[in-house]
Amino acid sequence: MPTHRTVATNGISMHLAEQGSGPPVILCHGFPELWYSWRHQLPALADAGFHAIAVDMRGYGDTSAPAEVQGYDILTVCADLTGLLDALGHERAVFVGHDWGAAVVWQLAVAHPERVAAVAGLSVPFVPRAPAAPVAIMRRHLGEDFYIVWFQEPGVADAA
Repeated sequence: MPTHRTVATNGISMHLAEQGSGPPVILCHGFPELWYSWRHQLPALADAGFHAIAVDMRGYGDTSAPAEVQGYDILTVCADLTGLLDALGHERAVFVGHDWGAAVVWQLAVAHPERVAAVAGLSVPFVPRAPAAPVAIMRRHLGEDFYIVWFQEPGVADAA
């Protein structure tokens, strides 16, 4: 059974569920998910000899949700994870991400390779950081009905 706690990292309070001991594996959820998406992986990883850690990412669940939009750029979210490593006393970890979490862990591996023992992204392949605002690129290629573009309308994401 996982235990829950919050840790201070990068100016926020991050909620995590953890189980086991050994080398850390940090599990980063997608949109719209929480640590709970990884509930079945926590005991499996713990039984395999890992310290399994499933986080609520910035703005989700019991983790702080800063009001300013600028607080959610991908490098800031990456800094949350390196700060989490520091708070837990780990130099490096294996990072696994799904959906939005995959986009974050891929960029974390590029920005801070010294902190990443291994990386796995589920549902989202590695792509370099976009040369333009990602939403503008999505709007141009995928249209107004693509969920990420649609959620840019005031009030739409809040109602979801």
